[in-house]
Amino acid sequence: MKVIPAIDLLNGQCVRLHKGSYQEVTVYHESPLEQARSFKEAGFDHIHIVDLNGAKEGRFVNLPHIKQIITELGISVQTGGGIRTFEDAEFLLKQGLSKVICSSMAIKNEPDWIKLLEHFPEQAILGMDLKDGQIAYAGWLETAEESVDSFVTRMLEKGLSEILCTDISKDGTLAGPNQKLYEELKSRFPEIRLIASGGVSSLEDLQKLDAAGIDAVVVGKAYYENRITLEEMRSISN
Repeated sequence: MKVIPAIDLLNGQCVRLHKGSYQEVTVYHESPLEQARSFKEAGFDHIHIVDLNGAKEGRFVNLPHIKQIITELGISVQTGGGIRTFEDAEFLLKQGLSKVICSSMAIKNEPDWIKLLEHFPEQAILGMDLKDGQIAYAGWLETAEESVDSFVTRMLEKGLSEILCTDISKDGTLAGPNQKLYEELKSRFPEIRLIASGGVSSLEDLQKLDAAGIDAVVVGKAYYENRITLEEMRSISN
């Protein structure tokens, strides 16, 4: 299992939100570059960055910070936040991002999402945020009518190969990941590369996900709150 350290950017700072609330913000580092540098020095070559301004405003406010990380550190970055159209995603990939994560776009602008899958099948990640078993979007305020099984099955036919799945009830809570959810998804769609996100609180959580055959996991708050060390994260990651 690959462990992917996370950086959430808001106004150029490394932060974490509690359950996605912009009213509950904790600042962990003033410099995204230095935070990313610590990940690289610990042996990580790929990180997960969310542009929280982008998610809210629909423009890539923190892109200069992300490009600086890629250029100066030579590590690959997957990013999400503010990607509304095929052109948005294509622009980010041309800026040097290794992969783009699309959530609301996949639901609200399916034609552009499918176009992205057709043109960049290996670089398009479906950001599937689940709320009570339904796909949530638009800042988690709305849920799609189509079932998870139906949607994922259709997207597989269009070239989908990777999903980043977040149980939003767990995000930023340190309450432990929804192990059952990830195991069921991996069982139903074994061909998908599944990235688990949300709730990781300890090395034991990572060990359980690894044992279940989950392909990758994003770790954010557990590291920032000193629940898990970079060395422990590296011990699991391959």
